[in-house]
Amino acid sequence: MTKAMTRVNDFLPEMFDDFLKPWNERFNGNIWGKMLTMPAVNIKETKDNFLIDLAAPGLAKEDFHIDLNGNMLTIMCEKVEKKEEKMEQMTRNEYNFTSFTRTFTVPDDVKMEKIEANYKDGVLHMLLPKKEETRKQAAMKNIMVK
Repeated sequence: MTKAMTRVNDFLPEMFDDFLKPWNERFNGNIWGKMLTMPAVNIKETKDNFLIDLAAPGLAKEDFHIDLNGNMLTIMCEKVEKKEEKMEQMTRNEYNFTSFTRTFTVPDDVKMEKIEANYKDGVLHMLLPKKEETRKQAAMKNIMVK
């Protein structure tokens, strides 16, 4: 009985692969990954700035909407693509919708009025400069272990 159950469990993933195969082939196996993916973000702190890099290839700078509300920085994107292909006896319409929202808490030591954003080569680059007082306080200090 146990061996039979094991064989059934081994078979089930293959059964679902076969069931979904026509859809995966139709959409090149990529549509589900695109719809469910949140863009990767790198955040780096330097002596003078915080740097945010958000990977969002295939978009344009007009697709982004960036808001700063208090210390909450929200990056939103919405892009709609429509494609119509006319052939002899049929017309094929495709519709693609890309949307995401990322929200970050901005540290108190950032000059809010000086935040900049630039979109180039599929990456949204944001520069969050630190206040002058913070830069001075951030001097390196060596702490001895006792």
